[in-house]
Amino acid sequence: MIRAKLLIGDHRLTGFEIRGHAMFAPAGSDVVCAAVSSAAYLAANTITDVLGEQAQAQVTQGRMIVRLVSPTPQSEAVLRGLAMHLTALSRQYPTHIKVIYGGVQNASD
Repeated sequence: MIRAKLLIGDHRLTGFEIRGHAMFAPAGSDVVCAAVSSAAYLAANTITDVLGEQAQAQVTQGRMIVRLVSPTPQSEAVLRGLAMHLTALSRQYPTHIKVIYGGVQNASD
């Protein structure tokens, strides 16, 4: 199962952590994994490369973490769009993806 955690700090979205595999279909054919990966990369690249915002990002096999250094209204809008997309996917594929709101990101994280 994919677990998507939306990070919150100061009462607003500040990043996300996505880990796991959907196991909907064999590797290379898994449309749920592809949808989640594509959305996560789109959000991360829009925030860093289009908006030019600073973010800490880590990508490893089966895991992506993006934490904004100083979220702006524009970057938060991108994160809200990602949250809406992931929530829609979790409704369509409830046994393959779970979205968790409220993963708190403290200044010390």
